[in-house]
Amino acid sequence: MLPAALTVLLTLFSFSESKQKDFYTFKVVNSRGKLVSLEKYRGSVSLVVNVASECGFTEEHYKDLQQLQRDYGPYHFNVLAFPCNQFGQQEPGSDKEIDSFVRRAYGVSFPLFSKIAVVGPGANNVYKYLVESSGKEPDWNFWKYLIDVSGKVVDAWGPKVSVKEIRTKIADMVRQIILKKKEEL
Repeated sequence: MLPAALTVLLTLFSFSESKQKDFYTFKVVNSRGKLVSLEKYRGSVSLVVNVASECGFTEEHYKDLQQLQRDYGPYHFNVLAFPCNQFGQQEPGSDKEIDSFVRRAYGVSFPLFSKIAVVGPGANNVYKYLVESSGKEPDWNFWKYLIDVSGKVVDAWGPKVSVKEIRTKIADMVRQIILKKKEEL
């Protein structure tokens, strides 16, 4: 009887493991109202950021995030920006207004998603996953979560850690993708 019970438990465990989510299994709405599967970013490194247009961190972060996107994206890396108005009410505009502002002011070319909640009971499921996986919850704008090619959270940083400070880590991860692809040729 024990081997049969053990087999059932192992089967259930295997099934639950196969159903376990990673970052790229989620679907979100972009700033233009279209449902997007994050699966399209699997195989690349992603830096997920809760952004705000009227924050003291806005200027430096948007400029540096756009430079990262320009230098490493879109085949091996993407900044994925999620506007949020939960901290200091610093993202009051509509999705359309936010999209227009960041593209005009900072030349943003990375994906921008619909405004969401990132903490609390109304938090978007993507952010619930990020917080649960990293053990780090945003307490202000411009929290950054680094996601690997398979959708696992590698690290997370608050807004006082500049994009420039984590650039080397991102560059190393992108380099590994490129080297692996060369080996496969």
